[in-house]
Amino acid sequence: MDNFKIGEEVYVIYRNPHAVNVANIEKAEIVEHPTNQKKLAIFLHDAYHPLAEDDAVFSSFEEAEELYNQLFDYQQFD
Repeated sequence: MDNFKIGEEVYVIYRNPHAVNVANIEKAEIVEHPTNQKKLAIFLHDAYHPLAEDDAVFSSFEEAEELYNQLFDYQQFD
């Protein structure tokens, strides 16, 4: 988390809250937390999400895609 700076564009693996087996790689922005200026947040889908240690946040699409393919490689089950 210390690697990210305010204003940086990042990529996150975002699970659909309405369909738990659906996830996408989404572009987001690192921003100052709206209620705690000492913390960072992810601005995604017009909402603030506190940045947490276990968030799947990556500096590049390729990094996100690599983990996404490992987690959601359905071809391995064919």
